[in-house]
Amino acid sequence: MNKWLIAIALGLMMWSGGTMAMAEEAAAPAQEQTAQAQQVQEAKGANRFSIFFGGAFGAGLIILGAGFGIGKIGAAAVESMSRQPEVAGNIQTAMIVSAALIEGVTFFALIVCLIALFFTG
Repeated sequence: MNKWLIAIALGLMMWSGGTMAMAEEAAAPAQEQTAQAQQVQEAKGANRFSIFFGGAFGAGLIILGAGFGIGKIGAAAVESMSRQPEVAGNIQTAMIVSAALIEGVTFFALIVCLIALFFTG
């Protein structure tokens, strides 16, 4: 329940920030042309910063998610091996395959974040 409330609150905050930005754009024709050009340049710089920050933030989240996922797989595998030692080989094989699949998706997502970091702007 709390997760849904947090998600809704964050969504509303992001939406309200977008509407405020649109209101600022509507007030821009009343200003001088030079001030408007300066604001456009500042907005481009802020946009580049947010793209760079977004790529780095995404890469960090990917690494954290992969680390937690592989850690949970390892913990569950060791626990199940201790409960049934006779099937430890099968469990270990399944664990390695699962961890390899998580790593593959992680590397793909990191490449997407690196592309966002270096080839945008």
